[in-house]
Amino acid sequence: MIDLYTAPTPNGWKVAMALEEMNLDYKVKYVDLANEGQHTEKFLVLNPNGRIPVIVDNDANGLTIFDSNAILFYLSEKTGALLPHRGSERHKVMQWLMFQASGIGPMQGQAVTFERYFPEDVPAARARYHNETRRLYEVMNTHLKEQKWLAENFSIADIANWSWIRSHRWARIPIEGLNHLERWMEQLRHRPACERRLNIPQSLGKADAVKSFGSAMTTQ
Repeated sequence: MIDLYTAPTPNGWKVAMALEEMNLDYKVKYVDLANEGQHTEKFLVLNPNGRIPVIVDNDANGLTIFDSNAILFYLSEKTGALLPHRGSERHKVMQWLMFQASGIGPMQGQAVTFERYFPEDVPAARARYHNETRRLYEVMNTHLKEQKWLAENFSIADIANWSWIRSHRWARIPIEGLNHLERWMEQLRHRPACERRLNIPQSLGKADAVKSFGSAMTTQ
């Protein structure tokens, strides 16, 4: 059984989707970000960086792993799913996984910050992150013109990127005109694991009762 410490964010969703795709048994432990649950002493033992998600693999002597893409890589290695064992296709998956980690995530994250949360209006910053995120979308759109998935087959790279791009409206970054990207997004949206993971942690996944970091015990 895997314990998943998470919240409803792109990085949290991607791990929940991978767990569902791989049909792994897991228990959700909701981290209440609004009440600083990620900064509690107990949570910082799991991730000293104070970020979700984190997994604890109780079938591997309690191995604890943080950082969403590191978790995706670990789960693929554990199950043999969604990442080729060797060869050029493995490297292509890793390439697009890192594209999300170094590009889509940071740029779109900053776009949201300056669009939604920053206390002052900084037009230059808004334009910088908006335009760079849109450019990255265009890179993917061009690649997907000849590809059904980011690599040869559906992989953790698709999960990682889609979990961010699905929130493009919240970042106020349009995808209209990026037909290949839109087609790819629709493919992912209709996967059963995708539909299930969008209710996590709200539905608490397969957990009966979990400790909610930053608030009271939650049972659903």
